[in-house]
Amino acid sequence: MNVQTPPVKLQAKDYATDQEVRWCPGCGDYAILKAVQRTLAELQVPREKTVFVSGIGCAARFPYYMETYGFHTIHGRASAIATGVKLANPELDVWVVGGDGDTLSIGGNHTLHLLRRNVDVQLLLFNNEIYGLTKGQYSPTSRPGTLSPSTPYGSVESPINAAQFALGAGGRFVARSSDILQKHLPEVLKRAHAHRGASLVEILQNCIVYNDGAFSHFTDKGVQADMQVHVEHGKPLIFGANADKGLRLSADGLALEVAKVGEGGVAKEEIVVHDEKNRTLAFLLAQMQPPSFPVAMGVLYCDPAPSYDALVWAQAETAKKKNGDPDLAKLLKRGHTWTVA
Repeated sequence: MNVQTPPVKLQAKDYATDQEVRWCPGCGDYAILKAVQRTLAELQVPREKTVFVSGIGCAARFPYYMETYGFHTIHGRASAIATGVKLANPELDVWVVGGDGDTLSIGGNHTLHLLRRNVDVQLLLFNNEIYGLTKGQYSPTSRPGTLSPSTPYGSVESPINAAQFALGAGGRFVARSSDILQKHLPEVLKRAHAHRGASLVEILQNCIVYNDGAFSHFTDKGVQADMQVHVEHGKPLIFGANADKGLRLSADGLALEVAKVGEGGVAKEEIVVHDEKNRTLAFLLAQMQPPSFPVAMGVLYCDPAPSYDALVWAQAETAKKKNGDPDLAKLLKRGHTWTVA
């Protein structure tokens, strides 16, 4: 008699491969890797149905370190490959991993189309505001004045705001976290995984060699409370070490402003309540930068819509019902044909 035994519950270590993890000591990618492995274990994601797709760069080593299926593709093309993977087998759980250069520079076009099509994948954008693998050149997210081998006198470009880019491209799920927020990041990853459609998670990640401390002015423990606002749907946008600051709409209703809450300030009722389905509010939150504003962390926008892959497969099923099962030989012989003697 056959006796069925329940499957063994997977642990975080079960999602780790035997490959040596080769990032610079102290790199934020280590923390992100652990957060992803822990998240998959908590969700009990089947390894045999999970695929990690990457392009080129430090972050692109990710598939080697995940005990799942994976593709290490070419520079900037991870989103295009991932789209093909999802369309070929929609039952697969597809994750795309890339840095700010890979995802927003050479791969910016593919990222845009992944988001506007709403392909059901999770896109993890590791943003360290620099090209790390190729020795510290400035990237699309580098701030004006950034000194690098390619900008020895300082960058003069206006950087891309990754969250605003995603919203402008029509993204239906846009979130932000940080490598050091080890309680916050897994929760954001879980939300992204649960979302049906394209989920973009911008992960602010420290490059200890070429851009160390780029985010310290709002990620250091001493300033986190005053320089970050953790957004939650249905909750007022209050922050500060003493929860005595908040975000309210300006008099014309077109901008956010920081206000003191409580005694000597405004009433709590004047503080904006976060609404994940409000795209305009998400834009306002995405653009906030210190020192005038805190950085918004969490799910900025979530408004699900039918995914591209689901619509494509539904269309194919409708066509099959109307025309019958496809016959490749018949299709090839349709129309003008020639017989070669």
